[in-house]
Amino acid sequence: MNKTPKKKQLNKYIHLTGIGFQMGATMYLAAYLGKKLDNYFQNEKKICTLLLLLLGLGVSIWNVLRQLKNINDSK
Repeated sequence: MNKTPKKKQLNKYIHLTGIGFQMGATMYLAAYLGKKLDNYFQNEKKICTLLLLLLGLGVSIWNVLRQLKNINDSK
């Protein structure tokens, strides 16, 4: 019976680690797409990159909060 709480705790740590990777991947994809758009539109200032990074940051934070709520609700 002692293994069940440890297993639940381990699953929470795995979820938290996954959240970090998801946030990094989202930011990387936003930066990559922004650079591609800036090159396509030949922007001297990296406007698309900045806007997509801000959008990616907002999406990442929303995703982190949503997943943390799910982790806390599963107690």
